[in-house]
Amino acid sequence: MTAPETATSPDRMPADILRDTIDIRHVRTHDEFVQCVELQASTWGRGFRESVPATILKITQRLGGITAGAFAPDGTLLGFIFGITGVEHGTLVHWSDMLAVDPRVQNHGIGRRLKEFQRDAARAIGATRMYWTFDPLVARNAHFNLNLLGARVSEYVADMYGTDTGSLLHSGVGTDRFIVMWPIDLPAGATGGHGDSLHEGTLASGMLAAPILNAHPHLGHLAALEPAPPPLARVEIPDDIFGIQAGGTTDAAQWRVSTRTAFQWALANGYRVVRFERDLSSARGYYLIAHGLQATSIAR
Repeated sequence: MTAPETATSPDRMPADILRDTIDIRHVRTHDEFVQCVELQASTWGRGFRESVPATILKITQRLGGITAGAFAPDGTLLGFIFGITGVEHGTLVHWSDMLAVDPRVQNHGIGRRLKEFQRDAARAIGATRMYWTFDPLVARNAHFNLNLLGARVSEYVADMYGTDTGSLLHSGVGTDRFIVMWPIDLPAGATGGHGDSLHEGTLASGMLAAPILNAHPHLGHLAALEPAPPPLARVEIPDDIFGIQAGGTTDAAQWRVSTRTAFQWALANGYRVVRFERDLSSARGYYLIAHGLQATSIAR
């Protein structure tokens, strides 16, 4: 059956409808939980072994967790977010475990709205901070998490979810992740993010002068550093790691090795990841890392 031209199906939904009529709310019915499972399969692949079943999505929400969706006017699930609430050192915290948005409606702010809904729901039950992970090689996610939301990198974990999850998205690169922390006990309207002030096509002058620890094409070793660590440095990533993976070469794995080496060295030697920039003219992205007091002055 062909939908009428006026129908608001996800593949033809105008930006204004996406902005004004999408309903962000807790997932309620069993069918909606099943839609969340289906979106996991379409995002990470049918062979993805880390999929969260509908029963766990439902039960976790009954016990303080959060499963929320972005719904089109006709009830179609366009995105969902899932997280678990727990106690860390006597403080209530929330771990955001999954976020997926239908590829047909990405780049319309749905992911950010889901994250903000999750933040508000976690804050309402007394959580003071949120944690989640993202792949340091994915430029879009770096910009979203660090620049827009203002999350702070707290740890780099090699192969956090193992070397083979069954998803093609992880093929050849493993599952190295940043663990990030997002303080949510801030005044209403404050996120700690840089907003849209960091334009993706232009690198800040301070970043341009900072040495690159893993400068392409020398991906197999850390760039030579002076005895005194530079106050600012950069870690380089490709703008589209998935395109490199699809090419079937070893380049994606080399990028993983070089960034893993750089970040593990940097975090162990007093550096902090403070922002991210994309240079679309060179198809590269750069994390700015700062040492000691320099990190504090830049981050705030």
